[in-house]
Amino acid sequence: MGIATASDDASATARAAQLFHALSDETRLGILDMLRGGERCVCELQDELDAAQSRLSFHLKVLKDAGMVTDRREGRWSYYQINREALDEAEAILNELRPRARRVSARGGECCG
Repeated sequence: MGIATASDDASATARAAQLFHALSDETRLGILDMLRGGERCVCELQDELDAAQSRLSFHLKVLKDAGMVTDRREGRWSYYQINREALDEAEAILNELRPRARRVSARGGECCG
């Protein structure tokens, strides 16, 4: 594994922000909850969420752009499913943010003094 550069850090931070932005809305979380059981047609999502087509399309685009869902077309309908790799990626980011054991200062508790 190589040394991370500042641009790598910025890219990783931007990716984390994109993932968590996609997860930061109640409607998008509702969509993901519905997709937990497997692939769903957009018409099913619209009916169950009682959402206008334009509003649902916006939220699906945010999820798709973040890689949280994938879609496929069949005739005039689109079918969506969760992208498990993106959820694994979000979980890995959260694990990286877990606090580490606190180090005791060599100064006996003094800081910057």
